[in-house]
Amino acid sequence: MNWSGRSDSKEVQGSQTSSRAGRLNSHKQRAGFTGSMIAMDPVTVLLSVIVILYLANAFSNRKNKNYKNFPPGPTPLPIIGNMHMIDRAKPHNTFIELSKKYGPVFSAQLGLDKFVVLCGYDTIKDALINHAEEFSERPDSPVFAKTSNGNGVIFAHGENWKVMRRFALSTLRDYGMGKKSIENRINDECECLMQTFRSYEGKPFNNLTIMNAAVANIIVSTLLGNRFEYNDPTILRLMNLINENVRILQSTMVRLYNSYPSLIGWLPGGHRKIFENNNEMQEFIKATFTKQKKELDVNDQRNLIDSFLAKQQEGKPESTLYYHNDNLVTLVSNLFAAGMETTSTTLRWGLLLMMKYPEIQKKVQNEIDGVIGSTQPQQDQRKQLPYTDAVIHEIQRFGDIVPSNVPHATTQDVTYRGYFIPKGTTVLPILTSALRDEAYFQKPDQFYPEHFLDSKGNFKKNEAFIPFSLGKRSCAGENLAKTELFVFFTTLLQNFTFKAPPGAKLDLSPALGFTNAPKPYEMCAIPRS
Repeated sequence: MNWSGRSDSKEVQGSQTSSRAGRLNSHKQRAGFTGSMIAMDPVTVLLSVIVILYLANAFSNRKNKNYKNFPPGPTPLPIIGNMHMIDRAKPHNTFIELSKKYGPVFSAQLGLDKFVVLCGYDTIKDALINHAEEFSERPDSPVFAKTSNGNGVIFAHGENWKVMRRFALSTLRDYGMGKKSIENRINDECECLMQTFRSYEGKPFNNLTIMNAAVANIIVSTLLGNRFEYNDPTILRLMNLINENVRILQSTMVRLYNSYPSLIGWLPGGHRKIFENNNEMQEFIKATFTKQKKELDVNDQRNLIDSFLAKQQEGKPESTLYYHNDNLVTLVSNLFAAGMETTSTTLRWGLLLMMKYPEIQKKVQNEIDGVIGSTQPQQDQRKQLPYTDAVIHEIQRFGDIVPSNVPHATTQDVTYRGYFIPKGTTVLPILTSALRDEAYFQKPDQFYPEHFLDSKGNFKKNEAFIPFSLGKRSCAGENLAKTELFVFFTTLLQNFTFKAPPGAKLDLSPALGFTNAPKPYEMCAIPRS
């Protein structure tokens, strides 16, 4: 792994000439056919492959049967199901529109696989809280099955998931999550971030790499016990692997692979790139923990990897069952990706929105000046900053970072709201439908901090605010993310005013990808006196 002709032939007489010429002509015809196939439009090739798949599987025993009282939904086409109806860039918007016709619980089909969609806060809460156990599995998505193989925490299954989640939560707490120590670490990182911003002297720059690295360093310090400089080739490469995979996950080829893995797998495309990137990330993690294993002192554990390696040496049955190297590699990869991508994306939305709405930015700064002054912001000051807190919540709501949620699956046959959903069915609780639920948010499609303020200007909670999802599969790093968002955002607004470069148009439509990230933009960070 790296980090940093033509030939001539003689004619043959007699019958051999005729025979060889015939074979040669036949070979040329085959070669010409192959060449034309290669030159065909990729969509035509894919359609041809799908037709072959349909013929091959037409009489196979598929897991999705016509269950009585299965949730209603649009009629699927042969082979592709409802794939033609779903917006590739914003599938969640398609699902929300379909819910207006079929209700908050409905079904759809991608390829040959049916799934159930949940829309609206009340429906999602009912499923993930009141039926938490029944909806607590993950589906066997071909892409994630290949990259995770049931290990780690995000796409793990059954008891393995429960053990890894308990370990992750307890270990993250041991190394500071929810404590003053992690807040001090974030404040230290803020100093490095501000120095970098100041180095641009008010001139335009793209903040993607810088924000990614700053946030990544918080989880890296917990996982590995160190931080990276923002221009370090190692962190730049790791961040690129994650960002590229997040973007590719929404591509057509990945969707096709998830529907037809046996036939799409050999074709080039985004699915192959995801596997390559995943393998490179895992090789880095393996090399890291192999080195740490040689230096391990179980009485002086320095980070999460040390804690995991110490579990391996306890000699208990679960040490072999769950604390094996494959789980370690996938767990670290899960935590690194989740700990960096969503939080840095939220902060980047925040800076973009402050440029878009300078009057809101000014109100935040005035509140910070009046309460904190020039001292370092602290998490326990959040209640004294109701407007700032409301703005941060509204950034998360409006940014809508994981619109379609991470897919769930049923652990058993379940009757939900009068519908029968069989065991193993993929379920999509659409977070956008909660974060923009008209029953809970007055102006769901606008950036409106007053969603989280009462008539007296005090902060008010809104139960439909569920950017971290709900239930047993909710984000394990929620408390860490909340602390990071508050400390990073208030520190940056305390020290800088953010403006768009002259003549720049600020686009609030998200880029294509599994998460809703802002499209690339430049900003000017003007130091405040």
